[in-house]
Amino acid sequence: MTLTEQLKELAEGSIQRHPEKAQDIMSSAIEELATTDILDRAFKTGDSIPEIRLSNAKGDLIDLQSILSEHKIVLVFYRGVWCPYCNLELRAWQKVIAQIEEKGAKLVAISPQTPDNTLTTLEKNELSFEVLSDINGEVAREMNLIYTLPSSLVDLYTTFKIDLEKSNGNLDNELPIAASYIIEQDGSISYHFLAEDYKLRANPDDIIKRL
Repeated sequence: MTLTEQLKELAEGSIQRHPEKAQDIMSSAIEELATTDILDRAFKTGDSIPEIRLSNAKGDLIDLQSILSEHKIVLVFYRGVWCPYCNLELRAWQKVIAQIEEKGAKLVAISPQTPDNTLTTLEKNELSFEVLSDINGEVAREMNLIYTLPSSLVDLYTTFKIDLEKSNGNLDNELPIAASYIIEQDGSISYHFLAEDYKLRANPDDIIKRL
């Protein structure tokens, strides 16, 4: 199955697992986000990424501009290890990492999690690519990808035992939208995928074809 098919299957299972009230809260949050101009403002094809230096799971500072000196970058923003859709996406990327590198590119994933939780993501999904910690969502904010969760959704996540304060190390309840990019060596974006609905992600095969 493609990643899109796997995500759809996961979403359908979620409908069965969670009561109608929970589904209404989650759907309303997506609909509310869709009424904003976040997709209009988000970085897209033709834009150039800012300077990005973030810590990886081991605490090493990773400079994306240094990577770009030798490789293109496939850049993926995800919400956190607590998000099953994100874990499914990251595992899908891991399966095609060799194909990405054969095309002369490097894969980098970014979330607002603390380094400790980033390490958990790395280990849980057995990832071999860079997974970086964007504390307070500063890079995602600069690329206009950040939004604040409605209180009803935060409360619902709490009942699911999802602790965003612990995950991100702050009280902001902010997350990046689903976003994937191909970054050329000059820092320009040659492909973008953006979605307000966190259940939608770029298909790795589609991006590989464009590298």
